[in-house]
Amino acid sequence: MNMQARTLHPPKIPMSVAATGLNPVFARDILIKTMFRKNVSTPGEVEQTLCCSTPVALELIEMARSQNMLEVTGKSGTELRYQMSESGKSRALDALAQSEYFGALPIPLDDYREQVKLQSVADVGITQEALENSMGHLIIPDGLLTQLGPAVNSGKSILMYGPPGNGKSSISNGIRDALGDKIFVPKVLEYSGQVISVYDPIVHGHAQESAADPNSLRRTGMQFDNRYVLCNRPSVITGGELTLSMLELNYNANSKTYQAPLQLKATGGVFIVDDLGRQSEPPQALINRWIVPMEGGEDILSLQSGEKFLVPFDTLVIFSTNFHPAEIFDGAALRRIYYKVLVDRPTRDQMIQIYALVSKAMKMPLDEQVLIHLFSKLYPQVDNTYAAYHAPFLFTQMKSICDYEGRPHKMAIDLVERAWANLFVAESVVEH
Repeated sequence: MNMQARTLHPPKIPMSVAATGLNPVFARDILIKTMFRKNVSTPGEVEQTLCCSTPVALELIEMARSQNMLEVTGKSGTELRYQMSESGKSRALDALAQSEYFGALPIPLDDYREQVKLQSVADVGITQEALENSMGHLIIPDGLLTQLGPAVNSGKSILMYGPPGNGKSSISNGIRDALGDKIFVPKVLEYSGQVISVYDPIVHGHAQESAADPNSLRRTGMQFDNRYVLCNRPSVITGGELTLSMLELNYNANSKTYQAPLQLKATGGVFIVDDLGRQSEPPQALINRWIVPMEGGEDILSLQSGEKFLVPFDTLVIFSTNFHPAEIFDGAALRRIYYKVLVDRPTRDQMIQIYALVSKAMKMPLDEQVLIHLFSKLYPQVDNTYAAYHAPFLFTQMKSICDYEGRPHKMAIDLVERAWANLFVAESVVEH
């Protein structure tokens, strides 16, 4: 894909505990919990495990040593080796009772806000070429991309609606692919002494960490705070399983830590709510939950204690539904969704193009006589109601029949009629 170059904003590497933005005692406790749980003993191992710079690792070690929590046991190569004293072990157990978290030093929420501003999804500036390239495998109705481009570049919410099976989900994924660049995602955040895990390998693909070896850094030319990972802009896709509870902090009572909600993981990227109206929650309730974040750029979350706090909301929200918007939203909600895009059924000519594309993709040559039979005999049975998903459905069915009966993968009128029977039954069930 021919994408325009975009500027990365690598977060600076803190060279002191004060520069991490963390309370020194909080950071020290993470050090001793990590040493206790992972048997870490050298400054190099501390640096790697806490994802910090050498000066920060040495400063934390010296802090713990001066407080009689660590003691030197010898050398490992050129590095001193440390072990926990009885006092250190006792403090580690006390700290673990308060929170089981250990590992990478968290990033204070206020520091993360600044990073979010530097890599906002609203600043991506998708070009017409990029959007067209990301949709190249689809037959798009005329004028649709002209509507979508400005909507995506605005960073505001988008509602795509229309009959089922005409590519709303594929178009949503194409928008996600068109974003194309990378951002820095925090492994964990800290707010009011609480730890919130953000990085999720399922959501944040192709992660890259800053190399610890200075020679490697010179080769890559990329140095950044290793408490972050460099990822593709995130994409969260939910469907009928979405509930309001999934949009709140998830507290783990055993570890006494929090897991970020889906929209916080999607910061800087895309949140796709597919099949809106199929969730157990009413669509109006779901949209009401999104109104404040979408309008104000901040979301409100709550800790177990009941304390509420603000987090950045920098997410392109795409709603996709088979219902007419007026059926599931009131006027106030519709006003707050900035872009409403109809994804309608394909025309006859577009449908023929779709069959040609699917035929090529599935390596099943297009047969003109079968195509004529489809459009002159079968589609009139359903009032010439076309849907983009018909082609992949019918081709998949025909191939399955051929495989079972030992026939070559070639279109035939009897094959398409047998496949059509399954398509018609499926549509009848949906209608009822």
